[in-house]
Amino acid sequence: MATRNRPNGRARSGLLPDGSPPPGRGRPVATSHGEIEQAAFRLFAERGFAATTLDAIAAEVGVGRRTVTRYHRSKNDIPWGRFDLTLIGFREILDGQPEDLPLHEAVHRGVLAFNRFPDDARPPHRERMRLILTTPELQAHSVLRYQEWRRVIAEYVARRTGGAPDDLLPRVVGQVSLALALAAYDAWLADGTTPVPVLLDRAMGGLRAYLEGGADIP
Repeated sequence: MATRNRPNGRARSGLLPDGSPPPGRGRPVATSHGEIEQAAFRLFAERGFAATTLDAIAAEVGVGRRTVTRYHRSKNDIPWGRFDLTLIGFREILDGQPEDLPLHEAVHRGVLAFNRFPDDARPPHRERMRLILTTPELQAHSVLRYQEWRRVIAEYVARRTGGAPDDLLPRVVGQVSLALALAAYDAWLADGTTPVPVLLDRAMGGLRAYLEGGADIP
């Protein structure tokens, strides 16, 4: 599940970043989401996530703490980038799938498209995902993000099947898709020789087997 930004700091769609409001109108833009993230990741690498404070990140960027919190509500939001915007992109990806495409294939393609990221992303996508997936202090926050991600899939499945997002099938497809995507990222971080799109493609292939055997779930 990818979360990542373009090199200039503009968000791209991905799993697995926070859309906090920009600085108020009339204020000069002192920095950007991307600049804050790059500074924060430098400090995370040097000091560790837990030992890095918002004040230290602000000092690294050369702005005040309040400026940082206008871009990112908390330190826990920084590794996720502009996640609210990426979820908007995820909805657009899924809604853009052909209506005659089998449901498992539409979700499969959507997750793959959502997790495409540039090789020159800053911070690097591998660093971002390693921090998100392996930092104990981020796990509770990540649960909330995963819930939002699954909800996008559940809403799409509900629309395709004529049900509600809280029906069992949409919920299960969201849960299964998340589990498959996380398994692919775990393998990528552990190995690194196989590109993550290949691992995601292989993992998401399991969705077809599930839906073909469980599409009659009410």
